[in-house]
Amino acid sequence: MEKNHRYSSGGIELVRKLTEEGDRIFTSKRALELAPSVGLSTGYLRQALHHLARSGWVVRVRNGLYSLSSSVPGVSPLHEFEVAMALVNPAAISHWSALNYHGLTEQTPRWVFVTTTVRSVPRHRQENRTTEGYSIGDTIYKFVQIEPKRFFGIEDVWVNEARIRMTDPERTLIDGLIAPQYCGDFAEVLHAFEVRGQKLDVERIIEYAFKIDSATAKRLGWILEQQGILSVHLKRLMAIPIKGYRVLDPTGPRRGQCDKRWMIQVNLPGKVGV
Repeated sequence: MEKNHRYSSGGIELVRKLTEEGDRIFTSKRALELAPSVGLSTGYLRQALHHLARSGWVVRVRNGLYSLSSSVPGVSPLHEFEVAMALVNPAAISHWSALNYHGLTEQTPRWVFVTTTVRSVPRHRQENRTTEGYSIGDTIYKFVQIEPKRFFGIEDVWVNEARIRMTDPERTLIDGLIAPQYCGDFAEVLHAFEVRGQKLDVERIIEYAFKIDSATAKRLGWILEQQGILSVHLKRLMAIPIKGYRVLDPTGPRRGQCDKRWMIQVNLPGKVGV
């Protein structure tokens, strides 16, 4: 009983100190730095954190990383995007989550999509297998791992009290051409292009496509032409050499009419033919 009281009283003082310092998300190392200032022995820190988590004062985000609970006086609820920024570094909110943030879809994704260049991301393991997605409370995070050279088209935005890294609208649309399954589906990506409409920065999105690969550039060119973009903007995309046809929807079947100008096989529902 005496030990539990020690963990509780020292832990509450630690929570107060973290709140004063503005450490809404903190590492066990940071807690260790603050422990002596609140009279909490470093030897009892692990037990204190465990007690605080069980009592609902802090939330364990991953090994060695915690967040203050919104039940702590003066602490507003953490946005799921803010938590995502603490899970991996570098990171950017992307794909379906970014589509929703930019107002390019009316659908709310079930997962939070996070693009990162790190090789090791948080995962849950059950019965010797790794489960897809990493859950914290009711939120599931999906990490999309890419090469460092593809980590571009990122902007800083403010979500509540937190500065968040987010793929900009044009990069988000490009990601939809690469992995539409992470944006709902290809139909949702096409809809997002339509919603962006006149606000689309054509030169920027073309430059992004050049940095990815030929297949993405050809898909982009086909879509922009369908939207009535002037051909002067499309010449560079059309001139990109490519061997063989690429399907418009990379997750769809390899069948449909072939557009020789763009070297694209239009495998969309309703347009699938011989």
